Amino acid sequence: MADNGFLGTYTPRMDDKGRITLPAKYRDDFAGGVMLTKGQDRCLYVFTPEGFGTFAHSAINAEVTDERARGYQRYMLANTDQQHPDGQGRITVPARMRQYAQLDKDVVITGIGLRMEIWDAAEWADYEARQEAAYANPERGTLNPL
Repeated sequence: MADNGFLGTYTPRMDDKGRITLPAKYRDDFAGGVMLTKGQDRCLYVFTPEGFGTFAHSAINAEVTDERARGYQRYMLANTDQQHPDGQGRITVPARMRQYAQLDKDVVITGIGLRMEIWDAAEWADYEARQEAAYANPERGTLNPL
């Protein structure tokens, strides 16, 4: 992974077996495995095992006496799948994850720093359109530039 993490937008097609080809630019980063989990906004998160460890650290180590933390921990970890890309750089998106993210043949993979996200192409187009005005005119929009 580059110093800036995962970046860019890619438009592979999902085949009939639910396989998606990861961007060639980042295949070496995923040679050690892929952690695929349900993300917010009905997309899927794609991490390297190390990236997933960083992302999930607080959930994995949450106090078992905290009901909200337990619920988040259970849902996230129960809906995570570890895989190794095949020789062509493809991963298989399990049916339950395809259903959650409403994935069909046309998908978008976006680089979001520590992770990549897999979106249904139409959902991504809608999401991006909603964000564009706020990004282009931050004083009038709702995006927080951190």
